[in-house]
Amino acid sequence: MTLSHRSFHATTPNALTVALRDRRARGDDVIDLTVSNPTTAGIAYPEGEILRAFSDARALVYEPEPFGLPSAREAVARTLTEAGTAIDASRIALTASTSEAYAFLFKILCDPGDEVLVAAPSYPLFDLLASFESVRLVPYGLAYDGEWHIDVDSLRRARTPRTRAILVVTPNNPTGSYLKKSELAALAETGLPIVSDEVFAPYALKDDPRRAASALEADGALVFALSGLSKMAALPQMKLGWIAADGPRAEVDEAMARLELVADSFLSVGTPVQHALPALLASRHVAAGAIRERTRANLATLRAAIESSSPMSLLDVEGGWYATLRLPRTQSEEAWSLDLLKRDGVYVHPGHFFDFADEAYVVVSLLTPERAFAEGVRRLAARVVAASE
Repeated sequence: MTLSHRSFHATTPNALTVALRDRRARGDDVIDLTVSNPTTAGIAYPEGEILRAFSDARALVYEPEPFGLPSAREAVARTLTEAGTAIDASRIALTASTSEAYAFLFKILCDPGDEVLVAAPSYPLFDLLASFESVRLVPYGLAYDGEWHIDVDSLRRARTPRTRAILVVTPNNPTGSYLKKSELAALAETGLPIVSDEVFAPYALKDDPRRAASALEADGALVFALSGLSKMAALPQMKLGWIAADGPRAEVDEAMARLELVADSFLSVGTPVQHALPALLASRHVAAGAIRERTRANLATLRAAIESSSPMSLLDVEGGWYATLRLPRTQSEEAWSLDLLKRDGVYVHPGHFFDFADEAYVVVSLLTPERAFAEGVRRLAARVVAASE
């Protein structure tokens, strides 16, 4: 039997995954500093409101709509407008997730073998999503000089005749850096469509007037902004995301026509969650507020630990759920990660998971419950100090 090349990816577990599995099998303690699932992280939810949202009898009727039910799309448009990005519901397309949104957009923007520019470091799932569509990702750099910024020259050099779009995440995962207005203007000047993943946008850790509220602010560029319930309402299990499109009218109209054909072919968004969407969005502030409180508290804990542990440093982080630590280059970040897990029971992600260009970085999640986070960071700091003596 011959299967497709694009669906083949090595499944051999890496050394860190093996070590984690073995430790848990022995029953040894593990402090997981990579927590990403808010539904199991002790976050407060308005449970009654969420459950009542799914009691709508209209959920019993199947109403196939390529872009989603009008009432649900209008709820998204209202939410975006309230957040400062005015958009009409006619330019909203619902998807089952942001992953599906990427798949749809790769379909309408690219032919097999075409290229999309993507930041490095960034989220590793993009490689899989692109390969499933036979699209090639080409990296452009995020530079760090006390804060993160797009290396615009790197982006321009990465462009080829087969480049079809630029992918940006704001704030980026894992660097936590927001897209600045000047960077957005530079992206728009390329004339390429911009795909902007804005799922972490509500989780700012500090203010910055230079920041673009959304890539939808771009002047003259075709933009697709992605978000959804997974992060905005901390409800990944509800499986609803969206694409918001803006730009030159003729380009948007053509893109939406292509997108409608793709969406109509899949009809993947469930009816119950669409009817529940207005209420879920209205109640999102409870969980989102709890997450903002936790991430800021954990960031303060991390900063305090670093002040007493000079061998490691915290890279600037503006928003999102993650923080990046630079460790001494006395060993590789892979070795650091394995050492922390085997000797201290602390699980972190090494920077190479996210395509950091050099060594030695580890990434931790600010979503981790506070007590576990504080103990994990204490052990991490102690290990770095001990290794540096």
